Amino acid sequence: MTAIQAVYVRGHEERPDPKPHIVYRIEIQAHVRSWQMWRRYSEFVELHTELTKSTGSSPPAPLPPKNALAVLRGPFRDSSSMIEERRAGLETYLRAIISAKDDKWRECYTFRDFLGVPVGRLGTMAEGSTSSKQFSSSSWLDEHLELQAKIRDIRADINKRDALSDRGDVSASHTANVQAKKKLAEALSRVRTLTQGLQELGMVAMAQGELQRRTDMVARLQDDCEKLGKMVTVTRQASRPAAAPSSRGPTNVTVAPESDRAALLSLSRPVTRVFGAKKPQETEMTRPLDDQGLVQLQNTQMEQQDGQLATLTHILQRQRHLGEAIGAELAVHNELLDELNNDVDRVGGKLISAKKQLNRLG
Repeated sequence: MTAIQAVYVRGHEERPDPKPHIVYRIEIQAHVRSWQMWRRYSEFVELHTELTKSTGSSPPAPLPPKNALAVLRGPFRDSSSMIEERRAGLETYLRAIISAKDDKWRECYTFRDFLGVPVGRLGTMAEGSTSSKQFSSSSWLDEHLELQAKIRDIRADINKRDALSDRGDVSASHTANVQAKKKLAEALSRVRTLTQGLQELGMVAMAQGELQRRTDMVARLQDDCEKLGKMVTVTRQASRPAAAPSSRGPTNVTVAPESDRAALLSLSRPVTRVFGAKKPQETEMTRPLDDQGLVQLQNTQMEQQDGQLATLTHILQRQRHLGEAIGAELAVHNELLDELNNDVDRVGGKLISAKKQLNRLG
């Protein structure tokens, strides 16, 4: 339950129905929203029993003990210090589950239902589920933030893979790459679910501008996943030969003979077709390369240009989306202005009719 940031038990309340008892106010804070639940001590006991039964082990912190004299005296006769001590114990109990390294207790459905986690959050926590999830507006944003964190984790795994590859640890590098692929597959599935949830929210009730903003957010996630997919399928060793030669000079390359270079640049033969105004010239980057090296350099530069073109395409797509959103907003404003114009005409007609009646009375 990574969306839950903090849990507090910050108060209590005495209720007379169905019989006198005390309920405790639980405040839950997530990424972009917070809510509160009211639970009595007996519900905490039921939660503890169910967690122990479903996970096979007790939660990391014990429940505060139940006072035996409270059965005889009634809950309203307990001292305030006793209630405060129990409140602190219940807060410690919940915080221990939230912060535990083992997530088997907080991933249990009983615990999520006890805290009243929204329906959309329940769906996202169920791993391996491919069915459509129901999101609320705030739970959709929670899921988007979690996916951004997941993408950062995948990038960290890829960087770790490259670092291990540079040190020659092939086995650990492969393990890190496999882990990144698994996380990426999960992220892609959740992005698809997020897209479906946004479509459902758009059909229910959401402003056009907000819908467009969230559509752009999903598009950026999809672009990040696509780039990461290319990165995890290309190992560090495979990418090295295609890299541009460094300023120190390339290694293990065959230097072309001077006779071949002189023949290539010779002006004795008539030039039938020339691309560009300048004659072909050697550069510091191309001088030590043979034919294969020149082709590799050209491929590298073309890949860089393709990447820059993809970035420009993304920017233009975003500009187009913004233009469409602005156009939609203007259309709505025009409709409102038309309605206002009709209302003005109608009120003007009524004023003219009222003026005529006043003239007849005068």
